[in-house]
Amino acid sequence: MNMNGKDLDLINPNCSVYDVMNIIGGKWKIDIIYHLGEGTLRFGELKKSLVPITQQMLSKQLKELENDDIIKRKVYSVIPPKVEYSLTDTGESLNPVIQSILKWASYYSDQLEICKDDCERKQDSPNCCKKLVK
Repeated sequence: MNMNGKDLDLINPNCSVYDVMNIIGGKWKIDIIYHLGEGTLRFGELKKSLVPITQQMLSKQLKELENDDIIKRKVYSVIPPKVEYSLTDTGESLNPVIQSILKWASYYSDQLEICKDDCERKQDSPNCCKKLVK
């Protein structure tokens, strides 16, 4: 159930949240959107900021984001070829969402570190963190 009291079916292809998760749910997609939120980047610049992503994986993720109208690709007719990537208006609208995810991740990471330290001191079961972080 969501905060409005409506049921969400995250595995139902007819659910809008399902669609969103398919769009931004790739392993590197949030990172790509985050970096492009800071400005237009070329392929090589993106690859350097996403170590250890492979060239093949970056190409795949960029194509998927382009097909979903999250990023735009601008090709310049020069030699060597020059391609730049930037966010579309739809992609820009994801910036507050990405910032919220980063904020939550930072909080959760801090909680998990506290939990791990506490578990190590107690030499508790390996599942003790699951009990504490809920």
